[in-house]
Amino acid sequence: MTWVFVSVGSGVAGLAILAALAVRVFAAARALGREVERARVLLEPRHARLRAKIDAVRPSGG
Repeated sequence: MTWVFVSVGSGVAGLAILAALAVRVFAAARALGREVERARVLLEPRHARLRAKIDAVRPSGG
């Protein structure tokens, strides 16, 4: 009977560890998403200028 309690306790402890690690992964993914969005906002004006230059050089009707 003691082995059952030890097994259940070990299982719960393992799930608690996995839950804590999952929270860290989700927090890191959210931070990465914010960083990517920030980079996109910073690069968007440059991208628009480059796109305008490319369109000015590209022959139309192609």
